[in-house]
Parts: sequence; C-alpha cells; structure tokens
Amino acid sequence: MKPRVRVSFTDGRGIPFMGIGLVWLIRGIARFGSIRRAAGDMGMSYVKALRIVNLLERGLGEKMLHRRRGGAARGGASLTPYAKAFINAYEGYHDRVNAYALKEYARIFGPGRGKRRR
Repeated sequence: MKPRVRVSFTDGRGIPFMGIGLVWLIRGIARFGSIRRAAGDMGMSYVKALRIVNLLERGLGEKMLHRRRGGAARGGASLTPYAKAFINAYEGYHDRVNAYALKEYARIFGPGRGKRRR
C-alpha cells in the first residue's frame, strides 16, 4: 500500500482545467508537433484534445500552443515559451507534492504503524 496523489488546478469557480493527463497531452504535442498525433498516441479523439487544450488556455488566460492550420503536410502545433515554463513548473510542483505525500505516509503508516491490533 502506498499513497496516490492527483494534483489538479481549478479556475475561480472551482472548475478543474489542469491535471497530469493534460501535461502528457502537451508533452505529446511537443514531441509530435501535432495535436492530432498526440491525441491519437493517448487514445484520445482530436476533438477532445482540442477541447481540453482550449479549456486550459481559458483557465490560465495564456496561449499554450502556436497552431498552424493546413492539414498533415503544412499544419501542426508547437508549445509557446509560456507553455514550456508552465508545464515544467507544474511537473516540479507535482513531484514535490508526491514526495511530501510519501514522506508523510511513511511517518504515519510506516513499519509498526497503522496496523490493526487483534
């Protein structure tokens, strides 16, 4: 048994717009240069990927992608400098939150703790 912490961000109304799955999508867009290919790699539809990227951009109030229209031969997408910095910061925050959770788990439930007595 070990803890699993999911970190998500919400907007001012409490609506979630950011989580680790979106980070994976953004990383895929950076790798493939395409929203469609990144979505397909994750088993996600292009429409869903586009919707969640747009939700992220609205939630942050910043553009995450440079988009080039034009289909397979001319189109594509790349990360904005803001997106690169934000995703790196989010991953660092996510890692620190999980490290803290593991440390606290060990402190509270470590050997000899948290076991039922018969």
